[in-house]
This record gives sequence, C-alpha cells and structure tokens, in this order.
Amino acid sequence: MASAAITLAAEAPKLSSANTGFMLIASALVLIMTPGLAFFYGGMVRVKSTLNMLMMSFISIGIVTILWVLYGFSLAFGTNNSLIGWDTDWFGLHKVGLTELWPGYTIPIFVFMVFQMMFAIITPALISGALADRVKFSAWSLFVALWLTVVYVPVAHWVWGSDGWAFKLGVIDFAGGTAVHINAGAGALGVILVIGKRVGFKKDPMRPHSLPLVMLGAGLLWFGWFGFNAGSWLGNDDGVGALMFVNTQVATAAAMLAWLAYEKIRHGAFTTLGAASGAVAGLVAITPSGGAVSPIGAIAVGAIAGVACAAAVGLKFKFGYDDSLDVVGVHMVGGIIGSLLIGFFATGKGQSTATGVFYGDHSFTQLWKQFAGVGAVLAYSLIASAVLAFLLDKTIGMRVTEDEEVSGIDQAEHAETAYDFSGAGGGIAGSAASVLAATESKKVDA
Repeated sequence: MASAAITLAAEAPKLSSANTGFMLIASALVLIMTPGLAFFYGGMVRVKSTLNMLMMSFISIGIVTILWVLYGFSLAFGTNNSLIGWDTDWFGLHKVGLTELWPGYTIPIFVFMVFQMMFAIITPALISGALADRVKFSAWSLFVALWLTVVYVPVAHWVWGSDGWAFKLGVIDFAGGTAVHINAGAGALGVILVIGKRVGFKKDPMRPHSLPLVMLGAGLLWFGWFGFNAGSWLGNDDGVGALMFVNTQVATAAAMLAWLAYEKIRHGAFTTLGAASGAVAGLVAITPSGGAVSPIGAIAVGAIAGVACAAAVGLKFKFGYDDSLDVVGVHMVGGIIGSLLIGFFATGKGQSTATGVFYGDHSFTQLWKQFAGVGAVLAYSLIASAVLAFLLDKTIGMRVTEDEEVSGIDQAEHAETAYDFSGAGGGIAGSAASVLAATESKKVDA
C-alpha cells in the first residue's frame, strides 16, 4: 500500500509553467473575440444602430465577468449532479489556492476559471446580432444576466462538467459547438420569435453600413478563435491542441471558399460579406469537431458548413422570422453541422477513441450520441430563452418604441451616434446651409 501511494504521488499532475502561460495567452485571445464580434456585428447594421450593437457585446464582458466569479463557475463546473454543479469553495473563489491545480491537469484552477469565463462572455453576446435595431439596452442587460444563469451555466455543465449527463454519455464537443453556438443560435431564435420583427422587415433596405468594419471584426474573430479552440485542450503535451489549431485554419478556409462559390453560383458575385460570413461558419463548425477529425475531415466539415450556412441564412425570409444578422443561420446551423459530422468523420486518434461512420467499425453509435446532445441543447435553449424573453417583455418591456427604432436606437438608448456628419457639408452645399442657418438665427433674434 505504501509503495502504491508513493507511485500515485509521483504520477500526480504538477504545475506546468508552459501550459499555464499558454492558457493565459489563450484566455486573452478568447477575450479579444468579443470586441471582434462587436465590430463584426457593428458593421453589419445600419448607421443608426452601430453603437448599440457594439455596446450589446461590451456589456456582456462586464456582467458575465462578475457573475462568473460569484457563482457561474461553481454552478458550471462544480460536482453535484448531472444537471447542475456546485462547489462551495468556488463561490466567489474565496477558498481557491493560487497554485491549486484544476483536477487532472497541470494548470491552476484560476487559469481554467478565467479561460472558461471568456467562453461565458461571448456566448450571450452572440445572441445580440439577432436582435439588432430594436431591444432596450436595460432589458438586454438583464437578459444577459438571466440567460447566463438559467441557460448557459446548466448547458456548460451538461457538456463539460465531469458529471454532466452529456459528458458521461460521450457527446464530443471540443470547444463549444453545443454549449456555445447551438446554445446561442437556438436562444436567439427563441427571443426573436417573442419580440417580433424590425419595423420595415422585408420592405426597407437593411444593408451593412460598413463592410470594412465587418472584415476587421471577422479577422479578429479568426485570430482569437485559435485560443478558443486550441486552448480548450488545456495544454499541448500530446499534440491534440496542435491538431485543433491546424484544423481550425483548414476548416475556416474551406468554409470561406465554399460560401463564396455558393454565392457566385446563386447570386452571381463574390462578396466581402460572404467571405466574412463563410469564415465564421467554418470557425463555428470546426469548434466541436476539430479535435476528433483529421485535416482532410476538417476540409469536409468546413466546406459542408460553408454551403449549408449560406443556404440557411435565407430561411428567415421564407419562414418570416427576423434574425437581423444571421445568428441562427450561421451559429445554430453551423454548430449543428459541426457537432453531427463528428459522427461521420471522427478518426478515433484525437481527443477521443470514438470513431465515426467513415472510420473504425463504421458504427453509428457516436452519431446517435451527437444527435442526443444537439437535440437536448437546442430544445432547452430555445424554450428557456423564449420564456425569459416573454417574461421580460411582459414586465419591463423588451423593445424600444417604434419611433425610437425608426429614428435610431443609438440616439434613443445611448444619446450618441457612431459618426459625426456635422462637418461633412463642405463646398457650395455647406455654404448654403451656413447662410440659411444664419438667416434663421436673425429671424429668431428679431
């Protein structure tokens, strides 16, 4: 017994400075994705909604950070039962030692906590794109707090908690296809079904006001996503994190090219918005699957997601739901595709020994597990998010007034505008405007 104890002590994980440093960098990369998302969404809306779109992402950083430290981390990753976790020592992190390791790994609990905090921050921010132009900022802020507590935290426990039911079932989700993207996409659908369409939906032009801003945001998302994905292995001692890094790049490139090809065939042009959206679709789809598939499989995952998401964004016009910035079409659909394709392309040589239909004994077992995880998260998030939106709408009200929406939510909710055009009237028109203003001023004085 004594020798066995000595052996176990020798094999216990020890703090790794390399892995700890890597995870701190990965955490910072994930954080930069939220400002990147803000720019991506901000460029896609009309001028009058730009600041509101930026703020809907930035406020998530503030709200989720505090709630995650207070109780979110404990509920998501504590061990209690298969539906929700709890660890009293992690409440407010008041009893966590500075060098206390995350169980089974070589990084401190603090590092794992802050890495997962960045996931929790961006997930409700993803929902905001579906609600552009029409939601009260105060109502949105309260929704973020409630949604984190009621929806995100339980789902994260199901998928990643050591005693979560999906984790124990064997559902593979490397970095958030179900817990982040299906969760946010289904949540967005639930909310927009409650709050209704924008004024002028299907009638007024609602084109992106700044495609350069969209491309900047997409670039920041692509850059930060390497931390999001590769960091989720919590180190790189066995090469799985490196595989995920490679697959993230490969799938994203394939999805961007596939979206552009679909767009050219369907609409006759290669657009910058299509390139940006295709890249995001690929990033979404490889997020759950990149640790389980080969680079060739990643190409297939990306290409399939690029075409499927490009087709899915048009469903809102067919079915009449107003998903302003295609959160449902890209994140929900992309998350579903990436999660289910694990059941076909899993090689058994990455994060898990489970194989898909195209490998090993060609079993459908993993595919059915993926269906179970996808279906449960989609249904729960859709229903719970709709209920939260309904309750908020019936109490404090979710939407701004129609006049405020038409005139611009930036001015109504934030008393600011993204661009100052007051000095843009130069030349003859500007001179005429100055003369007219001076004449009106003299009339008032008289």
